[in-house]
Amino acid sequence: MTVLSLFFYLFASVSLTSSVLVVVSRNPVHSVLFLILTFFNCAALFVLMGAEFLAMLLLVVYIGAIAVLFLFVVMMLNIDFATLRKGMSKNAPIGVLVGLVLFIEIVVSILGMNFEELPNSFSEAQITYNEIENTRALGMVLYTQYAYLFQCAGLILLVAMIGAIVLTHRKRDTVRRQSVIKQVLRSRDQSIDIKKVEIGKGTSK
Repeated sequence: MTVLSLFFYLFASVSLTSSVLVVVSRNPVHSVLFLILTFFNCAALFVLMGAEFLAMLLLVVYIGAIAVLFLFVVMMLNIDFATLRKGMSKNAPIGVLVGLVLFIEIVVSILGMNFEELPNSFSEAQITYNEIENTRALGMVLYTQYAYLFQCAGLILLVAMIGAIVLTHRKRDTVRRQSVIKQVLRSRDQSIDIKKVEIGKGTSK
């Protein structure tokens, strides 16, 4: 076993373990911390593959921004997690079904890969990928062959963001809110109140 293979199995095993702990952990703060650990190890795997740009992108964007934002949001929001867990038993069969479908899709994708067309060694793959810049190669593949999938990923992130806003939005009766529609549709009599003030009686001390 080479040093490269040893590091691959090390980072891969830690990534798998931390990803399972993200789902299993009862404390949401611990789940976010395990998610950050998963991102770190995935970035190391990208470095081993020769994709330094993806590794830095994973570190800067996902760990430096999104994961830290998740951590602050989870720590600052006053969410009753005991109430949220009450519906887990009811929705557990649907979650198991979705997980089973995803697992079958992953297995079918792996079995359908043509390993004969893959490079025989890491050095051969490294020589092939080094013919052009890493960023240019990624852009050429992402915005041509996988352009529609890239747009679908953006749509999924948008739906997830809207769902998070809806779940955390709480209506409070004690807070006065601005109604733009009422302000626009109000009449002149409702907006202006004209009073006739006699001379010398406009102000009072």
